[in-house]
Amino acid sequence: MKILVIGSGPIVIGQAAEFDYAGTQACKSLKEEGHEVVLINSNPATIMTDPGVADALYIEPLNVDFCERVIARERPDALLPTLGGQTGLNLATQLSDQGILEKYDVKLLGTPLTAIRKAEDREQFRALMREIKEPVPESWIVETPEQLEELLDIVPYPCIIRPAYTLGGTGGGIANTREELLEIGNIGLKLSLRSQIMVERSLLGWKEIEYEVMRDSKGNCITVCNMENFDPMGVHTGDSIVVAPSQTLSDLEYHMMRTASLKIINALGIEGGCNVQMALNPDGFDYYIIEVNPRVSRSSALASKATGYPIARVAAKIAVGLTLDEIENQVTKTTKACFEPALDYCVVKIPRWPFDKFATGDRTLFTQMKATGEVMAIDRSFEAALMKAVRGLEVKQRDLWHEKFVGQPDQELRAAIKQPTDERLWAIAEGLRRGFSVDEVHKLCRVDRWFLRKMAAMVANPFEPVASPVYKMVDTCAGEFESRTPYYYATQEAFGDA
Repeated sequence: MKILVIGSGPIVIGQAAEFDYAGTQACKSLKEEGHEVVLINSNPATIMTDPGVADALYIEPLNVDFCERVIARERPDALLPTLGGQTGLNLATQLSDQGILEKYDVKLLGTPLTAIRKAEDREQFRALMREIKEPVPESWIVETPEQLEELLDIVPYPCIIRPAYTLGGTGGGIANTREELLEIGNIGLKLSLRSQIMVERSLLGWKEIEYEVMRDSKGNCITVCNMENFDPMGVHTGDSIVVAPSQTLSDLEYHMMRTASLKIINALGIEGGCNVQMALNPDGFDYYIIEVNPRVSRSSALASKATGYPIARVAAKIAVGLTLDEIENQVTKTTKACFEPALDYCVVKIPRWPFDKFATGDRTLFTQMKATGEVMAIDRSFEAALMKAVRGLEVKQRDLWHEKFVGQPDQELRAAIKQPTDERLWAIAEGLRRGFSVDEVHKLCRVDRWFLRKMAAMVANPFEPVASPVYKMVDTCAGEFESRTPYYYATQEAFGDA
């Protein structure tokens, strides 16, 4: 079968380049199954567009006209839309809506377009969540400037604006006033593929939790990984420090949201990878479903590297008809893809922002992503993984000390702790170093007290270097099964796995 794969296009500030990883995995996976791969991607500076990744490569603009030309020339049997991020998903939707897939008899592989629309269209998604009795925040759907103006005196402030069919929160934001809602809302309507935005009750300060889930055509489902944002709701997950697996959830909270994630992926009928984002009340057990990405997402790349489970590779095989119990685990070679990964270590992701190059840029973080990349670190504890990630950022700060905050008056420092920016981690550390209580810092930034207690201990008792590191294994199964091709991370312990 000849399969057309749409790439994720150019690297843009606020979008990063994680989809190149997923797309490359997918192309190789399809070729493993004997399929011919045609790739269209406008970005030559990626591994995905290296010779040999695809059988036919087109470095062309990712729009309907050029895509139709490629389809007319190559005559693919099928299109795989869910592995090129939001760009690929939007383009596939446009090709279907304009009748081009039907005209050239191109079959859509993997997640059906109906499922994509249910997840991406804010009205349909909200209706589905109510149908399956999953809670969603109070919200209003807006499709015209006139509808937006009617809402100005109705919605509670602050409120969140979420455009449909955009990447990295583009066109969205937090509105504290009528004027801000009008301005951000009109921008969101213009940037949305469907001229649709959702204005949503604010959940600022709640915990943000993500589950990466997989489902095949037979309805088999697994959770690959759950992730907890260090930063509370109000900061785009791509701009948040993320920890995997979650560190502060009780067993009840973990399984409550895991069950909801599996319920949602089944209700949508997704075939492949899916990312479910939820808000959890830090002072209770209630939660809300924020949104679902019916595709391999930015978080999928993180979950894939964190667990060793190749999400895009498995998703591509599911798209061509294989089921989870038929796909070999590439790492162990002894188990199947239907086994949920187990982690006996902690992973910390910190975004990398371009503010060193754009010194006058607004460093404030909110629901529209500003990062251009990220670093990921693995170690046996949160503290060690956090410090590895800080060093991996390749910024001036090599630890939790930042000269900008050392001489600041307490009042200014408290403001820096309260306001989400790319430097808030160091402001929090400085506050704890000065003796601000964990409760006081928590009230300012709403970061969970568990993380703050760990940071307070770190600034009070800096790590002592150990002479000889050892190497521990990432094998997807925490040593339960023999593993043929694991990878390793360095840590400072008495015994290693290698």
